[in-house]
Parts: sequence; structure tokens; C-alpha cells
Amino acid sequence: MSDGVIARLFDADGHDHAIDLSSIELPRALGARRLLWVDIDRQQPHALDALDDLHGLIDLDTRARARIAEDTGRARLRASQDRLHLTLEALDVRDDGRLERHEIDLVAGPDVVVSIHEGRRAAIDRFLEGIDGETRLGALSAADLLSSLIDEVIAGYYLLAEQIEREIDDLDQRALRGRSDEDLLAALVDVRRRVGLIRRTLAPHRWALAALARPELQADDALGRPWPGLADRLEGALDAVDGAREAVLGTYDIHMGRAAQRANDVMKVLTLLSAVMLPGVVLAGTMGMNFELAFFDTPANFLVVVGAMLGLAVLVLGIARWRRWL
Repeated sequence: MSDGVIARLFDADGHDHAIDLSSIELPRALGARRLLWVDIDRQQPHALDALDDLHGLIDLDTRARARIAEDTGRARLRASQDRLHLTLEALDVRDDGRLERHEIDLVAGPDVVVSIHEGRRAAIDRFLEGIDGETRLGALSAADLLSSLIDEVIAGYYLLAEQIEREIDDLDQRALRGRSDEDLLAALVDVRRRVGLIRRTLAPHRWALAALARPELQADDALGRPWPGLADRLEGALDAVDGAREAVLGTYDIHMGRAAQRANDVMKVLTLLSAVMLPGVVLAGTMGMNFELAFFDTPANFLVVVGAMLGLAVLVLGIARWRRWL
């Protein structure tokens, strides 16, 4: 087994084991209740040469190999009498938290499935973890194994939706605290952008997976029948992503509601302050009018005026407290 190539033979009547494609006679090594899975990391030099070792099982022409090397950014399906070639779009989280799109090509022939991708991918790692130890996959058809790999890719979108939901819960807490947070709106925009990327990448899989259910594919006994629940799994993933998008809008509504409440609180304080100061301003303006009264001949009356101002302020505060304006 060369670098970048994993070849595993599933034997329902024996032991699952890794094989070296260049040192085993194919297709005689297969047969009833045996299924071969080959995973190719085309980022490794000469890894695609493993396709030549599958001669007689999966024969890819120049056009098919060109499709594997091409990155169109969209899920698609090509089917022939003895081969299915499905291109899936997957998203992985990079170390810096950003989403990275990449393609996974799945080619299925009688008793063999080949997965081709560039670099290490989370969906393939999850599948490898799930088959750790002895399995009964050899009793399945190539279409069944193909369905399992497709489901792992779809499961990755469920995990992304769950991660975003956890982020939204944290943003909800920040929004509910009601403190001035300039980074909150930027964080909401970032989450909304990631949700949009996830949905734009996931939605085109509808056409590719719907093609798997076409009558001409269902009648092909050489490959078997793909799992019909894939369409439901895909719709569930889309619903989860849509739910995350609605949650982002809900968090934005909370943020704007708390911002409006803060503005109302400020206006209430300013209004109350104006109400407290207004009687004193009126009294001071009245006492400053240019007329002569005996009241002004007594200097101690200044304290009376100041006391009246304070008394009116206390009265206004008392009324506000009684009416629960504070």
C-alpha cells in the first residue's frame, strides 16, 4: 500500500484486512460476500496511479479522469451501465476556524468503491473510525458502501449546524446581557455568512442524490440499490442549516431589542432629570425677574428659595417612585 492510498477488503466470511493493490490479483480476490474499498489522496505524488491497479474492476476513461482532477464546486452524478461516479462537496473547519470547501469523488463499480479527494478529510476519517475492527460490510453491495460514504459527508453538515447553534447560544447570552458590544454585530454577520456558504454548498446535492433514485439506476443489479434514506438525510441537513439561519435572525432581533431598550432607558433618565430640574429652573427664572419685592430685602430668603428647589426635586422623585417610573 503506497502513500496516499488505503485499500481495505471487507470479507463477510473471513477477516477484513488491508491489501496492497499492486501485489494482489484483481478481480479474482473479490467475489460473493467480498467488497473492496480504495481511498486515494490525490495530494500525494503518484497516488492516482492506484486507479491503474483496478483495471478490470473500474476502468476510467480520459474524460472520467479529467472530471476527477477538475474542481467545479458543485455536486454532480454520472452513471454508466457498470459504474457510478458521484462528486460531492464537503466542508471542513480549518485551524483558524474558517470553512474550507473540497470535493470528494466516489466511483462505484461491481464489488468495489473508490473515494478520491485531496488531503485528509473529516468524512473519510469518521468512516474509518466507524469501521475499526471486524465488520460485515462484505455482505453489502457497492451501492450500500457508496451510501455509507455519502451519509458521512452529509453528517459533516449536521456537525457544522450543531457548531453554529452553539455559537448562536453564546451570542444570545451576550445579546441578553444588554451591554454595549461592538463585536456582537460583526460576529452575527460572520455566522450568517458561514451559514450561507454551508447552504449554498449543500443544496446542489439535491439533484445529484435525486438522480440516484432514478428508475434506470434502481434496476442495476451489478451495483445494488443506493440507500433511499439519503434524500431524507439531505433534507434534514438542509432543515438544520435553515434552522441555524433563523436562529441568527433571532439573535439579531434580541440584539436590536436590547439596543432599543438601552436607548429607552437613557431617554427615561434624561426625561426624569429634566422633570427634576424644571421646577428649579422655573423658580430661578421667576426670582430673577426685574421687579422689587420686600422678599428680596432679606438675604436669608436665598436659603428659602434653594430649599424650595430641593423640595420640588424630592417631590418629583417621590412621584416618579410611586408611579414606578424608576
